[in-house]
Amino acid sequence: MILRHAFIPQDNRRLAHVCGALDEHLRTIEAAFDVSIRRRNESFRVEGARRAAERAVALLQQLYDRATEAIDPADLQLALVQAMQQDTPALRVVHAGEPVADAGAEPEIVLRTRRSELAGRTRNQTTYLHNILGHDITFGLGPAGTGKTFLAVACAVDALERGSVQRIILTRPAVEAGERLGFLPGDLAQKVDPYLRPLYDALYDLMGMDRVGKAFEKGQIEVAPLAFMRGRTLNHAFVILDEAQNTTPEQMKMFLTRIGFGSRCVVTGDTTQVDLPKGQVSGLTDAARILRGVRGIAMTRFTSADVVRHPLVARIVEAYDAARPAVDPSDH
Repeated sequence: MILRHAFIPQDNRRLAHVCGALDEHLRTIEAAFDVSIRRRNESFRVEGARRAAERAVALLQQLYDRATEAIDPADLQLALVQAMQQDTPALRVVHAGEPVADAGAEPEIVLRTRRSELAGRTRNQTTYLHNILGHDITFGLGPAGTGKTFLAVACAVDALERGSVQRIILTRPAVEAGERLGFLPGDLAQKVDPYLRPLYDALYDLMGMDRVGKAFEKGQIEVAPLAFMRGRTLNHAFVILDEAQNTTPEQMKMFLTRIGFGSRCVVTGDTTQVDLPKGQVSGLTDAARILRGVRGIAMTRFTSADVVRHPLVARIVEAYDAARPAVDPSDH
């Protein structure tokens, strides 16, 4: 199908922002919707499957309407995800700590972080946010790029800013892709820092470096490897266990039983990317099986449709999912 579209009134500045440098944004949209886009001045020709072409044209118009300044590639990726999900109801979210509205209405979630526009971009992301706010323990399982860790950290920052918790504790197992701590240079803190870097990055993005630094000094934020959790009871804290697929069942049980009064816990991971020794059962897979249906625990499962990175990431995830049974029948 071929659709033709022209932006009216013509605004060359907006047009340049929509297209991007050397039409980079147009190429990104083409790849995401599997369409072909040709333009001549303000007139566009979009060719592809009917639904894909219609979505591409609608997205181009939306981008043009708000293109008063240059469009950041990250914002374009998020706009693409929203466009791909436009058959679903409008997604909204609730203030942390506030009661959920009546069942007939979608409550709105506004997370208090430096990024005030933060909200769920897909149906599963919105469900995930509601689960975090409505349960003491929430599991987020799914592929990379679905926002599992980032949204969990955003909820933690929101809870801290609102005074719902006294501190944030972020942890993850120090096991990655065959690497071992003993082979890394430096003392213990320097050895584990690379494993915790994604958590630091999320904090800096959501709070700013100055605010994060002050929170560390006051003891409001703690980032530590999972081994440091043994023997502790975590009261009035928002606790996040990231990369949980690399825990053993014993470590997972140890972690979950640390939760104390006034605390909230989020466990994230991807059961298809386990870096444990061959034959070792993943604590995340084990917990998802054992704790299914336990009152007070929520499970949110993400798919490639929830990926909010480059559109190619979603297609990579889908390809691996399709090939997995033939490669490793024992997975999951």
